[in-house]
Amino acid sequence: MSVSDLPAINASLNGIATVLLTAGFILIKTNRPAAHRVAMLSAFGVSMVFLVTYVIHKILVRGVHTPFGGEGAIRGIYYGMLISHILLAIAIVPLVIITLRHAFKGNLDRHRAWARWTFPLWYYVSVTGVLVYFFLYQWWPAVRH
Repeated sequence: MSVSDLPAINASLNGIATVLLTAGFILIKTNRPAAHRVAMLSAFGVSMVFLVTYVIHKILVRGVHTPFGGEGAIRGIYYGMLISHILLAIAIVPLVIITLRHAFKGNLDRHRAWARWTFPLWYYVSVTGVLVYFFLYQWWPAVRH
């Protein structure tokens, strides 16, 4: 494994988190709280592994920005998505921790109130994390000279 493998691994971790978040949502809507708990804690664990490998990647590439190769309207779409992804990724960490804390304390009314905001934002960050990878490395990679 090399540094160049980490973006694909990170996208995979985001994809797994998305699947777990989807499962957790379905499980709680179908009144299966124990399974919901497992899915959401698994999503949290996978997201934490992502965060560690993302930071490792940034350290190993010394923070070098990967250029985007798309031009025209897709460039604006990509950067709009990227900026919203970054800002919400920063915000989601404390939101998830607060939401989980309420669940652990058994304060389910507060947990649900926080989850109404946390879940869609976490889901968006997870999905756009995968999309950023595809935009940057698969669909519109920058041409290296």
